Amino acid sequence: MNLTHDEILALLPQKAPFRFLDKILEIDSEGIKASYEFRPEEYFYEGHFKGNPITPGVILLEACAQAGLVAYGLYLASHEMSQEELAKVLTVFTDANIEFMGIVRPGDQILIAAKKLFFRRMKLRVEVECTLSNGKSVLRGTLGGMAVKNL
Repeated sequence: MNLTHDEILALLPQKAPFRFLDKILEIDSEGIKASYEFRPEEYFYEGHFKGNPITPGVILLEACAQAGLVAYGLYLASHEMSQEELAKVLTVFTDANIEFMGIVRPGDQILIAAKKLFFRRMKLRVEVECTLSNGKSVLRGTLGGMAVKNL
C-alpha cells in the first residue's frame, strides 16, 4: 500500500505541542525529506534561554527522529502491513550518534533529510542531516529505532 504524505502524518503518534513535523516534502524507498517551522510561541522557548531563546538540541533530535524514524518507518512498514496494523505500532527511538553544528532560533524553518541505511525486522537505521532553510547544517549523524506493538 502506498500512503500519501497526509496519511503518514495522520498516523504519527506525536501530536501538538510535541509534534515537530509540518510537511513531508519527499519520500521513497531510499529516504525522506521533511520540514518544520519553529514558531516563536513554542512552549520551551520561555526558559531556553530567557531573553535569548534557542531550540533545545533534544528537540532538534526529536524532530529528526519523528521524520527519519517514525514517519519514514511508517512509510516503509506500509509495504508490509495494512493501515489498521500500522495504527497499532509504535516506533521507539533506540540510539543516536549525532553532532550539533549550529543553532535554531524561533521562526527558523528546518529541513530534515534522512537516508535509509537499513530496514529489516521492523528495525530502522538512518543517516540524518538537519539544515536551516539557507542550507546551513545544524545537526548530522545516525539514528536508530524499532517498531513495537502498541498495546
